[in-house]
Amino acid sequence: MTTLVESPPQQRAGVPRKKNRTLLLNAISIIAGIGVWWGFSLAGFDIPAPPEVLKRYGELIADGTLGEDIVASLTRVLSGFVLGVALAVPVGFLMGWYGTVRGLVEPWVQFFRTIPPLAIIPLAIVLMGIGETPKIFVIFLASFLACVIATFQGVVNVDKTLINAARVLGANDRVIFARVVVPASSPFILVGMRVGLGSSWATLVAAELIAAQQGLGYRMQSAQLYYDLPTIFVGLITIGILGLLMDRILLLAETKLTGWQERR
Repeated sequence: MTTLVESPPQQRAGVPRKKNRTLLLNAISIIAGIGVWWGFSLAGFDIPAPPEVLKRYGELIADGTLGEDIVASLTRVLSGFVLGVALAVPVGFLMGWYGTVRGLVEPWVQFFRTIPPLAIIPLAIVLMGIGETPKIFVIFLASFLACVIATFQGVVNVDKTLINAARVLGANDRVIFARVVVPASSPFILVGMRVGLGSSWATLVAAELIAAQQGLGYRMQSAQLYYDLPTIFVGLITIGILGLLMDRILLLAETKLTGWQERR
């Protein structure tokens, strides 16, 4: 009688080790960055030291100002970003799949892509007023242009062998699109979303600097008038933290949705 001995499953020991190493390097980088910042402050550069900024953080949190500004800025960013992505993904798919749509739409996309969204702000304010609409519109434009190009490139870069193989097996365009094109182009879409998110934050700050009564950009502009450097640093750091957290969420989604893709 032959006895089958089951071998124990291989443990992916390298994955936790790599993750721990990355977290350690991140912590070292943050501590080193704070140390360099503090060193510049002690060396006489006209920037506030970390304790001053931390103190101002506490003051702005205590009186509710920081929370209100974060809510206002996040609402604008998420509104424009979600609208931009929601339109960019189907438009990018149509451009990549249908030559007629590409010929009609691509020239306009490339035309507006060369115009910085910040340059649209004065026109948007003149046409839409100084309310929330122009701010959300320019954020929408920034995220749309970044994501539509990425989606388009994802579709046109799909391996034609996969499409032809699906056709040979009897799949129609609908099945090919859902089972081949969408999964293959999803990494491009998620990268475009991450780029669009960064553009959205940059555009938001510029929009709030010009026309806003609340928000992180507005708070920094007001602080600049009174040479309130700690408040400016609070705004900068808060925007960086919020942007980083949102980017990590998208990166996590990318990892979950594209687990089949080989990674380094």
